[in-house]
Amino acid sequence: MTAETSQTLDRGLRVLKLLADTDHGLTVTELSNKLGVNRTVVYRLLATLEQHALVRRDLGGRARVGLGVLRLGRQVHPLVREAALPALRSLAEDIGATAHLTLVDGTEALAVAVVEPTWTDYHVAYRAGFRHPLDRGAAGRAILSARQQPFEGPGYTLTQGEVEAGASGAAAPLLGVTGVEGSVGVVMLSDAVPERVGQRVVDAAREVAEALR
Repeated sequence: MTAETSQTLDRGLRVLKLLADTDHGLTVTELSNKLGVNRTVVYRLLATLEQHALVRRDLGGRARVGLGVLRLGRQVHPLVREAALPALRSLAEDIGATAHLTLVDGTEALAVAVVEPTWTDYHVAYRAGFRHPLDRGAAGRAILSARQQPFEGPGYTLTQGEVEAGASGAAAPLLGVTGVEGSVGVVMLSDAVPERVGQRVVDAAREVAEALR
């Protein structure tokens, strides 16, 4: 800790990170051991976080992330979208196809940013807010591929006609961005995706990931 930082705030944020990394919650004793502080400190941290609905405790006393984080989470999409737009514009103009940033929303893939090329006569109409199952379409499949440990494959996913008839897609997952699970890709009116597009979406996904770090 430095003179410019708050030890209490740091501990509170560490509590939230620990709780976010578990599905079954943590007890006061478990948090105390992980943080290296006594139980009284943990009780105070949890009480403060509960007041802001960022933490909740079940009947068994286990602490979990509270619904208050959803209010904070609603502000994430605009920030992510703004950071991704330069790379998406470059991708759309280079490929001549609709470029998109897609994030996980439960069991679905949600397009949060879309950029259409300016110079083509025809392109796929794909809008922000469009969603589809994660296991359909290049955007969702790329995200699922990144969940494999270790990450395998060419780094991108290609599909044809899975989301829209007559449209092909290519997407690459965002890698190395804490708290963000998504992909960058293009969708085009074509029976097959040109060979160079796969690597191009990988490069765009890397640009977006770097902008979000």
